Amino acid sequence: MEKVKVQNTKKKGLFNVFLNMIEKVGNKLPHPVTLFVLFSIAVIIISDLAARAGVFVEFTMVDAATKEVKLTTVQAISLLNADGIRYMFSKAVSNFTGFAPLGTVLVAMLGVGVAEGTGLIQAALRKLVLSTPKGLITAVVVFAGVMSNVASDAGYVVLVPLGAIVFLSFGRHPLAGLAAAFAGVSGGFSANLLVGTIDPLLGGISTEAAKLFSPGYTVAATANWYFMIASTFLITILGTLITEKIVEPRLGEYKGSAKVDLHNLTSEEKKGLAAAGVALLLYVVAIAAMVVPANGILRDPEAGTILGHSPFMDGIVPIIALFFLIPGIVYGIFAKTVKNDKDIAAAMGKAMSTMGGYLVLAFAAAQFVSYFGYTKLGTILAVKGADFLKATGMTGFPLIIGFIIVSAFINLFIGSASAKWAIMAPVFVPMLMAVGYSPEFTQVAYRIGDSTTNIISPLMSYFAVIVAFAEKYDEEAGIGTLISTMVPYSIVFLLGWSILLVAWYFLGWQLGPGVTMFLQ
Repeated sequence: MEKVKVQNTKKKGLFNVFLNMIEKVGNKLPHPVTLFVLFSIAVIIISDLAARAGVFVEFTMVDAATKEVKLTTVQAISLLNADGIRYMFSKAVSNFTGFAPLGTVLVAMLGVGVAEGTGLIQAALRKLVLSTPKGLITAVVVFAGVMSNVASDAGYVVLVPLGAIVFLSFGRHPLAGLAAAFAGVSGGFSANLLVGTIDPLLGGISTEAAKLFSPGYTVAATANWYFMIASTFLITILGTLITEKIVEPRLGEYKGSAKVDLHNLTSEEKKGLAAAGVALLLYVVAIAAMVVPANGILRDPEAGTILGHSPFMDGIVPIIALFFLIPGIVYGIFAKTVKNDKDIAAAMGKAMSTMGGYLVLAFAAAQFVSYFGYTKLGTILAVKGADFLKATGMTGFPLIIGFIIVSAFINLFIGSASAKWAIMAPVFVPMLMAVGYSPEFTQVAYRIGDSTTNIISPLMSYFAVIVAFAEKYDEEAGIGTLISTMVPYSIVFLLGWSILLVAWYFLGWQLGPGVTMFLQ
């Protein structure tokens, strides 16, 4: 798919003028690669100034490995001293190869590339378009995005680009589809109908923080389940309304050259889809046979669990890749779009060839994220933000709202949900327990703030990936385009989710099985 320059007529109105200004200013900035290089230089300079000034913070945190609560002192670390300079040179390669989104994207694209190269994705999308009511497609894309966080980060590399293609299939602006999927995957990160990988992770940290106040307290993985089920429908509704009432009208009609052929399926394509469906079903059954039994091969061999660091969750990316690869090959054989193994290898190679620009962007982004973590500037900002909230003297529910806002702000600088919570939980969980609020209630408030600003933070690991996807449809799309498109989701999600929590609070409903908002 060639990059195209897209001309759109932006809608007027105060809010749209504000968004247009964000986009204009953001896109006037240098290329995203250059921008991440400049960010890295800024971190280098700021880290040296902070280290020379002796900037440090002391705080109690939960150790991620041992789950022990300990007093920690963190000082700003300079990148301009001997150790820092050695770090930048010696870690440049490992920063890049260890950049979380890199392997996820490339491995997943091997499978997706085959499914696209053989024609499976195009045929499946035509089937979807011809059989799905147009009025439901936005909600389906957002809902699928929210549900995808069960599969860890797979939604970023599979659903976000598919959202763009689905919208294009319906004759709608592909960037609106990309935004809708991204809003569901990342803005609705904590919501789900199922208990996901983040639930036991946060629950373990909350448990250790709660023990500072009540030694025997335990926060279960299902502590926020009921609230997150309701949140799934809330985010789906809000995401649908924002896409159709704000984002899509603002983007206007798509003028690019990218098209999706909507002709009826041929008999060979129908045979290919049927065979691919059978192959996919057999694959899912095979995976289930290794996961569902108590002694399943892909369960944790010691604990027997699925969530956490089980082979299933650790291997979710190759599992997703095979989810596309196997049906893609079978489709190609039955639809006669694949003659031999060379065609499959060529499809994989073509998929990799389209990722050149992303690889350059990922290298620059990886250095910036690594520098930010090494210098401890993110940790210092998080602790200072928590200290500021404590110093306001707020109590009761206003403190909860303030806590959500501070969490959302800190999330702009530290992307990891567990890293932020490890710092903030020992401060706020005991503080709010002292005034009668349960740790589960504090945790759910944190999750609202932690999710809603993911989609507007360049520090979020997959932000560079989404920018690269957007550039496929508009060569002038940049950080400004993506942030201005996602700001409405971030604002409305933050307000809507907070209102839901207020309503939940006054109705006195349980947050999860047997879990109340107040200490018993």
